Amino acid sequence: MSMLQDLAQDPAVGEILSEEKTLSVIDLIFSGGTGSIVIISVLFLMLFVALYIYFERIFAIKAASTIDKDFMNQIRDHVTNGKLEAAKLLCAQTDSPVARLTEKGVSRIGKPLDDINTAIENAGTLEVYKLERNVSVLATVAGAAPMIGFLGTVIGMILAFHEMASSGGQAEMGSLASGIYTAMTTTVAGLIVGIIAYIGYNHLVNRTDKVVHKMEANAVEFLDLLNEPL
Repeated sequence: MSMLQDLAQDPAVGEILSEEKTLSVIDLIFSGGTGSIVIISVLFLMLFVALYIYFERIFAIKAASTIDKDFMNQIRDHVTNGKLEAAKLLCAQTDSPVARLTEKGVSRIGKPLDDINTAIENAGTLEVYKLERNVSVLATVAGAAPMIGFLGTVIGMILAFHEMASSGGQAEMGSLASGIYTAMTTTVAGLIVGIIAYIGYNHLVNRTDKVVHKMEANAVEFLDLLNEPL
């Protein structure tokens, strides 16, 4: 016990322990060499892009899913009373996919029901495309980020073994271990970015599906309205 206490009180040993305890993530990244810095910088850029797309889409989807509960009732009253222009004006004043689909249907009133249905479906396809814009980038980041992280680790391992081969097998284990665990940081970074992007992608897909379901329900309600006897 006295020997351990003496070692702990030794300034040189205390300084080494202090350095090991205070090793920050930044120090770990920048101690990995140029390759590690470049790869982690790319991963941070991918994380920024993924977060930007996620929050931009989540606000856009939230806005698209917001609509007055009395909207279809007002449309029903206008169409039933033959006030098609009033119905079109209401749709134009309501900024949502449901309103744009309804406006497309109102503008086709008087034509065969199949033509109205086709027009609404085509408009719905465009609206779904708008909702899903750039969402595929999240899927790409979710798949590519871990692979880029693994690439950094493999490169670090190759450099570590190259150093061992160049030194004729006399390389210090400390330097090898340092290079290997530093290279592993790229794998950790890649997995973190990939997991965040994957969760964000699935959440956006789920929210988009809910908006699409609402669009389909309102389209069916509008077509049923046209089938009702006057």
